[in-house]
Amino acid sequence: MKRTKMWGAGEMKLGVHRRKHSGLWSAIHAILPVLIVNSVLAVDTTLSELDLSTIRQGWGKAQADKSVQEKPLTIAGEVFEKGLGTHASSIMYIELDGKAEAFRAKAGVDDEIGASPASIVFKAIVDGRTLFDSGVMKAGDKARPVDVSLKGAKMLILFAGDAGDGINFDHADWAAAVIVMADGKPRAVAAPKEDAVILTPKPGPAPRINGPKVYGCRPGNPFLYRVPTTGARPMKFSATGLPAGLVLDAVTGIVTGTAPARGEYKVTFRAENGHGKSEREFRIIGGDKLALTPTMGWNDWYAHYNRITDPMMREAADIMVSSGMADVGYQYVDIDDCWEAKRGPDGNIIPNQKFPDMRDMTAYIHAKGLKAGIYSSPGPRTCAGYTGSYKYEAQDAKQIADWGFDLLKHDWCSYGEVAGGRDLTALQKPYRLMGDLLKQQKRDIVLNLCQYGMGDVWKWGAEVGGHSWRTGGDLGFELHRIFQIALRNCEIGQFNKPGEWNDPDYIQIGYIGSAHGMGHPRPCGLTPNEQYSFMSLWCLMASPLFYSGDMTKLDEFALNVLCNPEAIEVNQDPLGKCARVACKTNDTFVLVKEMEDGSKAVGLCNQGEFETEVVANWTDIGVSGKQRVRDLWRQKDLGEFTDRFSANVPRHGVALVRMAGR
Repeated sequence: MKRTKMWGAGEMKLGVHRRKHSGLWSAIHAILPVLIVNSVLAVDTTLSELDLSTIRQGWGKAQADKSVQEKPLTIAGEVFEKGLGTHASSIMYIELDGKAEAFRAKAGVDDEIGASPASIVFKAIVDGRTLFDSGVMKAGDKARPVDVSLKGAKMLILFAGDAGDGINFDHADWAAAVIVMADGKPRAVAAPKEDAVILTPKPGPAPRINGPKVYGCRPGNPFLYRVPTTGARPMKFSATGLPAGLVLDAVTGIVTGTAPARGEYKVTFRAENGHGKSEREFRIIGGDKLALTPTMGWNDWYAHYNRITDPMMREAADIMVSSGMADVGYQYVDIDDCWEAKRGPDGNIIPNQKFPDMRDMTAYIHAKGLKAGIYSSPGPRTCAGYTGSYKYEAQDAKQIADWGFDLLKHDWCSYGEVAGGRDLTALQKPYRLMGDLLKQQKRDIVLNLCQYGMGDVWKWGAEVGGHSWRTGGDLGFELHRIFQIALRNCEIGQFNKPGEWNDPDYIQIGYIGSAHGMGHPRPCGLTPNEQYSFMSLWCLMASPLFYSGDMTKLDEFALNVLCNPEAIEVNQDPLGKCARVACKTNDTFVLVKEMEDGSKAVGLCNQGEFETEVVANWTDIGVSGKQRVRDLWRQKDLGEFTDRFSANVPRHGVALVRMAGR
């Protein structure tokens, strides 16, 4: 019997399968090498391999394979060998060129903060779409897995936000973070570059009187006011209704003399040159209140720190006039910390050698029609370790007045060592003391309470003699948070009123020093749009407008941001209203500020990472019918609108407009 070979069942089926589907097998054989090659080429790139210097964050530096404090990455007890340690608010831009496949990570709050409060929101944004949102994460929360498709994507943005309540303890980890690439490598890049476009037209040669329309003074004290006026010089100034005891210099436009008795005095200022005329109504109110509109000026701190000198102060005063800042309402030239040396035998504080003659310096500033400000601490030492006012408050108040200063910034600093507690009585005590002492001086001295918002200072700052009060920490450490800070200040906006101002800290554009190391001035790091937004938000909040950059490095762009008279008019409106939030989404919101003439100043704000349309509906902002809309930065009428107004607002931008009915 002839034997035949027996095939195994699998072999028989495979043979049949091959014969019946020979075309399919040909196709499989054709693509198999490609699949193999692609699987070999697909590689994981860890975030820590990328250029971390491109990351912008609120505190410290981004760390490769470590927490922001350079400890092992640890989330809810789980330790990770690889990843990125950062600090909210942080943002990282990663170019992918359409060759990536996925982003995978575990996001969470690093355990190094212990039981300290933290709140962080992690987002992965792919070509403008948020594909991962962690929600608010707290200390001890288990890491949230991230698995985002990147197929065909050009840009991945990793964002760790502060959840809207400040950045304290927000140590954010992207642990075990990898980008899977089909080909090539991802590249960390800087934020999109923006051109510094100058939006505001330069002032024309004809006179334009700017600045506040109301001014408070205490009867019998020295009076000084420079009428802010743009236009070609020489110029002739005049006034009607000026009370007895005050004199206007027709050439300089500076009003000097003795403040009038209690009451309201209606004055009309006029300015004239060969190109035209301008006039402006102005009310002088003799009484107890000063700073009836937000104070405006320059403070040296964020530019010069312990390098400040008498010549630098005088130079700043010169530039305030020559640059045109004084012509739009900037008045104060303020020295911050680091001027002090020690107490003399009589107990009076002696300035250090950089300030040989305080009285002569203030006289120099006053001669330009400007005012001088100074700094102290109620504690034994200032923040920078110089001599404070503790137990010498009365002497210091008198000496400040005798030297001729017009403003005092009183900074909590070391007072915590002697306060005896943090209850409301203890928080108020040093400011109530200095406030009463300043009222006894024969000068009008504005008091700025610098105590970082403790005890809800906005509720009682005016009661203890303050005219403005810091509502939070030093902005130099968190410039990226201007939108969140504005929203927070608008929440307490009802405490803003003439003579009583919420102060979120100084304007920091142009060239500023590093707040972390008191470094020398360098470009501020804010984009052009962010710099416009900074000024827009501070104007809408009716916050004090104090520039704190290097005056010697002011360029045309920075001056265009700082010196727009129509934006400043929003800030200086006599009603003294802070804007309210009319509507809000995740990335956008609309601010509305009531103006004395019945118009509305409106900010269409985009704190998101991409240009987007922001809409102001009439029902939200409280108007009806046709509204004339004017672009304040471009000083251009946009036309009449019904029911709504919208604008395409760029990344981190604010469209600032003013609306009025027909």
